[in-house]
Amino acid sequence: MPAILMAMDDWYPQAAGGARFDWGPTGAERLSSAVACLVVIDVLSFTTSVTVAVESGTRVFPYAWRDASASVFADRMDAQLAVGRRMATSASPWSLSPAALREAPFTPRLALPSPNGSAISAAAGGSVVVAGCLRNATAVGRWLALNGYGTLARPVAVIASGERWPDGSLRPALEDLLGAGAGLAALRKQRGGPLSPEAATAAACFEATPDVIAAVSAGASGQELISGGFPDDVGIATELNVSDVVPVLTDGAFTAAG
Repeated sequence: MPAILMAMDDWYPQAAGGARFDWGPTGAERLSSAVACLVVIDVLSFTTSVTVAVESGTRVFPYAWRDASASVFADRMDAQLAVGRRMATSASPWSLSPAALREAPFTPRLALPSPNGSAISAAAGGSVVVAGCLRNATAVGRWLALNGYGTLARPVAVIASGERWPDGSLRPALEDLLGAGAGLAALRKQRGGPLSPEAATAAACFEATPDVIAAVSAGASGQELISGGFPDDVGIATELNVSDVVPVLTDGAFTAAG
């Protein structure tokens, strides 16, 4: 058994790539010890919500559990609590919906529970953590390159959050593959790399998609939100490269990189 584990340690970190790609909290946990920076991608909608909130000047505190403990965490952080999309009220208008966050009153501190994006952020260990999505893909790629990430000396892992099947297992999600690929393609254009085969394939998927907005909107997750009455969330999430904000996890909260 030890020999098998040692062999796994040799191959799973994608060590030949300065930029790497994997899925979900387990992928983040596996790669975090082997990289200097972790980029979390959760297009529908944790990291999209983070960009919308941080653009307004809000500090966003990620939290991995969407249960009663989230309220305790928000109180401890002296932050407003973002609730589920359908739980927002006039008294508590902040939710995981990017559209709702855009319309809600400004709050300087927001606790944002998410079992996907927040769990990945928590799995990062000592790595620098960045929130990426389609809205800020070019800005993230540029920031990574300017700060020396994405090289063999300072590798970066881009983690697609994916969604969950009813049994709790990972459901790879098209929108997160495209979001990750967008950031990786932008990094490569900034002469970052080399990209691991996994990262290069994610970038190629993005570059080969003729209409990213249509793909995300027609994909399973997009259709789930649209049919559930949240088309504006999909619209905001597919605002490709409209944001120059790069949220970086600093002292437990996402804030705009300087």
